[in-house]
Amino acid sequence: MTDPDITPRPMIRAASMLLDNGKTCLVKQEVTEKRHWAFPGGKLELREKLSECVSREFKEETGLDVRVRELLYVTNRITSNPDTHVVHISFLVEKCEKRDLPEEWTHVDPFPSTSSVSIREIRMVKIDDLEQYGFSTVFCGLVKDGFPGRGSYKGDFFVFYDE
Repeated sequence: MTDPDITPRPMIRAASMLLDNGKTCLVKQEVTEKRHWAFPGGKLELREKLSECVSREFKEETGLDVRVRELLYVTNRITSNPDTHVVHISFLVEKCEKRDLPEEWTHVDPFPSTSSVSIREIRMVKIDDLEQYGFSTVFCGLVKDGFPGRGSYKGDFFVFYDE
């Protein structure tokens, strides 16, 4: 329930997609009933630059250092819950160090969130296998087609990503 003394504000969430040798990095989290895997990301902190948020969240969730390469999409994620409004900004990132990544690994987040379920696994997944991890056919098509229309606002998260 919304506190009448607090003006609700949208949350800004940055998510990052690392592409490496035909694979992408996913973290296991409870995202929706259908999807239990997500791209590393999280909430923008006060006075933090988006690029800093992307790097920080990726490092906290995976242990890897990355830098922003390119803006992918901006969407609104508004649900029936009156307290939920997320501005979702997704980025393509690249590794800061040139090393091969294992198929999967674990990493203990030094700053575990009290507001979300902690990361349980980290996995490098073939782009062709994203649907098996709960991502929509529409989203998988965007990835395979090289993110057409990238760098732009796409409106409703659920419509654009077909979730």
